[in-house]
Amino acid sequence: MRPDTPAAHITEAERLLRTAAQYPGDREPLYLQAAAHLELADDRPGATALYDALLTGEPANPHLIRALKAANLWEYGHEAEARAIIEGVRRAKPSDAAAWETTAETLEAHDELEAAESTLTEAATLLVTSPEDLPHATRSLLTTRHRIRRMLALPHDTWDDLADRLHTAAVPLDELHDPKRLWSLGSSDPAELQAEITRLRSELGTYRTALSRPFPVAVLHWPERELDELLAAYPELEAEYPTYRAHLTDIEASLRELAQAGTPNLGIVRATLPSYEAFAASESTHPSNPDLLPQYATTLAARGRATGWPPARSSSCWCGSGRTYGECHATQ
Repeated sequence: MRPDTPAAHITEAERLLRTAAQYPGDREPLYLQAAAHLELADDRPGATALYDALLTGEPANPHLIRALKAANLWEYGHEAEARAIIEGVRRAKPSDAAAWETTAETLEAHDELEAAESTLTEAATLLVTSPEDLPHATRSLLTTRHRIRRMLALPHDTWDDLADRLHTAAVPLDELHDPKRLWSLGSSDPAELQAEITRLRSELGTYRTALSRPFPVAVLHWPERELDELLAAYPELEAEYPTYRAHLTDIEASLRELAQAGTPNLGIVRATLPSYEAFAASESTHPSNPDLLPQYATTLAARGRATGWPPARSSSCWCGSGRTYGECHATQ
């Protein structure tokens, strides 16, 4: 069965819902993934039902869920309700960039570019407090804002300049977001066509990177007590974790190495011994097998358990020391 058929998406949504029943603590990210598959299968009422089910509880990110629900509702004829939700999200001024970006992209999809641009400008005003220390989601928001402003033929402002500086692909954002690019596809000039092929390849590479990593590339963090229990139960893993201090140093070093290699969307997942043992059992592998550790980290990230790295320098350090990141592991 092809993975992009409606039937395949329905099957995947059902699998995710079964997993959510097994892991109620991970219900929210699993329901969101299932809703996305239902949308791709054109079961938009089914997706709305999942969004509503999450909103009846106490979700971790209600604004994003509402933004996704609005986008879905608008696609099958519930424009008035979608608009009301969008206005509610904007009034709430969420601290999550993804909620703002989803809202703006919904407006853009329905040719309301001015409203999309004002939404993203409002978000940037609220979220961009330290231009050199922006999380992945906020950088994405600035890139989307840059693209929409180019379509509106607006001049560059400070945030557009910042988006340009943060962009790392070979083709500059101004070229990628040039509204005149479509014209070049009808050109008979080989040089123009080759330039457009280069731009499209660069853009495709960016999209592939994002799609291939729907959740962070995550590194395991064992809190000190959990690490002591792990090594007491499975001393074979002492070679992986000689000391707790070395463990913390290795986490920061590994993430910096990944970042320097250009890996986006990095994170840290908190490990616990009961969870790790349950995962080993599900994989029919003994917990003393060190090859299981990265698989465990990936599984936790896929279940929405990752915390983005690096944190802002003024935020609490990921290690739990109680100090800010700037005072703690950012200096190492």
